[in-house]
Amino acid sequence: MTINFVKYQGTGNDFIMIDDREEKWDIENVTLNARLCDRRFGIGADGLILLRSHPEYDFEMIYFNADGKVGSMCGNGGRCTVKFAHTLGAFQESTTFWAADGLHHAHLDEEGKVHLKMNPPLDIEQGDDYFFMDTGSPHYVQFSEEVADLDVYELGKSIRYNDRFKKVGTNVNFVEKTDTNRLFVRTYERGVEDETFSCGTGVTASVISAALQGMKSPVPVKVMGGELEVSFTEKEGAFEDLYLIGPAQEVFKGQVEI
Repeated sequence: MTINFVKYQGTGNDFIMIDDREEKWDIENVTLNARLCDRRFGIGADGLILLRSHPEYDFEMIYFNADGKVGSMCGNGGRCTVKFAHTLGAFQESTTFWAADGLHHAHLDEEGKVHLKMNPPLDIEQGDDYFFMDTGSPHYVQFSEEVADLDVYELGKSIRYNDRFKKVGTNVNFVEKTDTNRLFVRTYERGVEDETFSCGTGVTASVISAALQGMKSPVPVKVMGGELEVSFTEKEGAFEDLYLIGPAQEVFKGQVEI
């Protein structure tokens, strides 16, 4: 069978996008999903995303990690799905859609950037040198100096597979305050099991962690693949109107035999 796909990237986080509104895709086929994401033997991507119809909202986003398994919420993947849905005519200016962590709102601005409303974490754990929370996916956040020089793969892997997290995993973010109100974030992602160029839910968790230390909205964030921004309102540690903002771009279209 021949499948049409579109490749998208959001600050270097790349995804295979498939219009599956007819629901022909076998979501249980982990091997196929992983093969298509493989950068040597497939199309190559950090994840695969199905866009499906939803009875109450404009569409549904189903996300698979690069290992082929169904994943939790992906912020950059969500922004790319919004842009993809817009090209398919699923909405005009603003949209509501369903994802792994529930309902999301989004809109496009005049520059074409996607403003994706994120679901704030219900519980935030703060340790001596870390924060831990779920921003649609679980995230461990550690503030560091000279983040550009860190071995993110080895350090992230050691935390992701430690005694606490090895069973279900966690994403690991290393965060540097590069100015009074600016961050640099690098992320090791579970499911990819490597550093990615960007992680939207990780950037969101990192900004929340910085906000709990006094950083004000909006917060620009440098990632390995470009620039993002997170805006929010915060009151006594509770976050509302939490938006992940940034570009989402089509890279190429293609067909693949499966």
